[in-house]
Amino acid sequence: MAGIDDVREIALALPGAVESVSGHTGEPAWRLKNGQFAWMRGPSATDARQLTELGRSWPAGPVLAVRVSGLEEKEALLAAEPEALFTIPHFDGYPGLLVRLDAVERDRLAEIIADAWLVRAPAKVAREWLAERGLD
Repeated sequence: MAGIDDVREIALALPGAVESVSGHTGEPAWRLKNGQFAWMRGPSATDARQLTELGRSWPAGPVLAVRVSGLEEKEALLAAEPEALFTIPHFDGYPGLLVRLDAVERDRLAEIIADAWLVRAPAKVAREWLAERGLD
């Protein structure tokens, strides 16, 4: 299973990525010049209340939030990997989802973070990165 050190290593290996501290939570976040693509996320009091109202709870382990390309991709990923990926009411209508680090393998985590990075990466940088990996 993956941990925050894995997130940090994977994210910082991507072109232009830097680590910052989220002003809202004080947790680590990874970003490009035009915005965050991944950030550690714990539950707010509102999150906890809303999940309780839905008969759900926040998972015990560390959680990473990531950007996705759109709401269709978000729904497809949530349906395909319900043990590792989830969402909360706060993310309704937002192209992002949450990753349970204790329920995802490092290789899959690397894919998720790279996909989030691709959402924010400049088009030329993204094309070059994909081409270097034979993914273009």
